[in-house]
Amino acid sequence: MAGNKSLHAANKAKEDEFYTELSDIENELKHYKEHFKDKVVLCNCDDPRISNFFHYFSYNFEQLGLKKLITTCYKNQERDLFSQNNSERAIWLEYTGDHNGNRVPDPEEIGINYLKGDGDFRSQECIELLKQADIVVTNPPFSLFREYVAQLMKYNKKFVIIGNQNAITYKEIFSYIKANQLWLGSTLSFAKFKVPDYYEPKPTRFWIDETGQKWRSMGNICWFTNLDIAKRHEEIILYKSYNEEEYPQYDNYNAINVNKVADIPMDYDGVMGVPITFLDKYNPNQFEILSSNDYRKSDSVPFKAHGLIKDKDGAINGKPTYARILIRRKQPHIAETEQTSSPKAYQIIEPEMSMVAEPELEYGKK
Repeated sequence: MAGNKSLHAANKAKEDEFYTELSDIENELKHYKEHFKDKVVLCNCDDPRISNFFHYFSYNFEQLGLKKLITTCYKNQERDLFSQNNSERAIWLEYTGDHNGNRVPDPEEIGINYLKGDGDFRSQECIELLKQADIVVTNPPFSLFREYVAQLMKYNKKFVIIGNQNAITYKEIFSYIKANQLWLGSTLSFAKFKVPDYYEPKPTRFWIDETGQKWRSMGNICWFTNLDIAKRHEEIILYKSYNEEEYPQYDNYNAINVNKVADIPMDYDGVMGVPITFLDKYNPNQFEILSSNDYRKSDSVPFKAHGLIKDKDGAINGKPTYARILIRRKQPHIAETEQTSSPKAYQIIEPEMSMVAEPELEYGKK
């Protein structure tokens, strides 16, 4: 049993081994520069010998004003998981900046330390390194994303990490989003990752370039963070008006359906179901995120641990829709009314709730 468990873990680790492009790292982290001054940054899911996260932070150490950079990686002791790693031991690197004045992280300036275990982020020695960190920045194993985020929350760490967009629909992750403990970063893309030579070809989203390098795409990729960024305070500009025909209610929930984020009506103050892509535009001062469980039309509608509208219970006139997040405006819509004897007056619009139904559907499970 133990042998099979270790083999299964090794196979998972191999499948999770994606090397993030430097350009993707630069495009995202340029939005967080003010957060890094005098901070200890940990990249705890990266082979520091080939990691672009280590490259980014070490070459921008002085510019960012970092205090210390620590990088670790997972190293399965039964098989070499890293094509450029000739050692059978996992290591962690520590960099405290340029000491010889050439503004380059030279090998003699980088402290190389050996780990007793395999470098799993859940091991006690890696947790001790985590405790030293102010901010964690990395591309964690997608198969362990829930557990990885839970650990960051447990130790109250700030972070900027990569994950699949589908992770939004995990009940653990969505609960953090709803509580404003986690949100999406600045960039959202159809990211590509380098994978090792031994990586098995996949039927989709896999290719080999002209140099022989293997690549893998994981679909829509998000950055998840709990660091404040300017994008989080930008309001969605609304221009469409509400009407019952275009915005029907769900069958099982007291909420209207909105097919596109751009179609959110500017004059509706009730509960709305919007696509999960809404989170890329979400401003917590403009909208609040709600739990679908609080808006079920009857107790016969199953309680959803994730609080989303999904699966067969999310339908409109019996026809399922895609996954939806329930939201409501923070500030009621104010409509201008004409007055004949006085200057402009304003009234709060209270639209009627049509007793139509709502859809729910299965959004790509990981």
